[in-house]
Amino acid sequence: MEINEQQSNITSEDFNYSQEVIKKLSDYFEAKVVGQKQLKFSLIASIIADGHILIESVPGLAKTTAAKAISDAVDGQFARIQCTPDLLPGDIIGTQIYNQATCKFETMLGPVFANFVLLDEVNRSSAKTQSAMLEAMQEKQVTIGGKTYRMPEDIFIVIATQNPIEQEGTYPLSEAQTDRFLVKEVISYPTAAEEVEILSRIETGAISESTPAVLSIKDIDKVQDIVDQVYVDESVKWYISSIVVASRRANQIPGFELGRYVRIGVSPRASIAFLKMAKAAALMQGRTYVTPDDVKLVRHQVLRHRIGLNYSAVADNITVETVIDGIVNSVKTP
Repeated sequence: MEINEQQSNITSEDFNYSQEVIKKLSDYFEAKVVGQKQLKFSLIASIIADGHILIESVPGLAKTTAAKAISDAVDGQFARIQCTPDLLPGDIIGTQIYNQATCKFETMLGPVFANFVLLDEVNRSSAKTQSAMLEAMQEKQVTIGGKTYRMPEDIFIVIATQNPIEQEGTYPLSEAQTDRFLVKEVISYPTAAEEVEILSRIETGAISESTPAVLSIKDIDKVQDIVDQVYVDESVKWYISSIVVASRRANQIPGFELGRYVRIGVSPRASIAFLKMAKAAALMQGRTYVTPDDVKLVRHQVLRHRIGLNYSAVADNITVETVIDGIVNSVKTP
């Protein structure tokens, strides 16, 4: 498919500016985290696409370190919330406290009012506490004592982590909640060479070394505006729509045996996520227009937490990524 690059409204000055910002984010991440290139891509893409990200892996694979690194690169407000079963909604969004001196209730805002919010082990918090974050994530506002308070107007990104192997003392996120995340990234174990590099950095203190921020909130805000201007051809939009519709009719796709494992397809939020992430992916690869390959590149991140598989898939050891690949391959590339 041929796309005319001139159809983009991005100036050469803005394009060069975006590439510089993306490179600074990438370099800062690599200085703090060994390997995890896929995680680096997903974190940067979700941030410049102005979306929340859910990171999943077994303990010890630098979920928190990666999230902290990418937020430390930007000189903005950062808040880390360690989720536990006894964490209350007020501990996150804030509450009203009675002031005996003035005989009035005063509102104390919680840590959620930051540019970057790290929700560590989000599935350890109760369902009530998890729901308190939904309004903040989706509406970018919270209600305390009947009054509405807005999140930061410029940048508000939630980076949540969860551990999939422990069930005791956890409250798994519902499908309605995970759908609020723009993407979900799953981290794998490092290679032997990367493991050695981790040990070397630990030994020299390079990982724990404090490094000043290299970007400002205004830099990220401007790149988000540039991402919005990345050109998407009508045929690419139809391609996204076809993939999303195919997920809802997976059991009707001719010759696609894995379709019987799909319990529920994805909502229009997946289409929006595809559009945003494909634009971010295109810009990160040095283009001002989206190609079908950009859509394919982000297929797992966009769909893995939105497609619901049935119990037969678990019994037959069928992964959601395998199903996603089958659905995408069933749709003709423009």
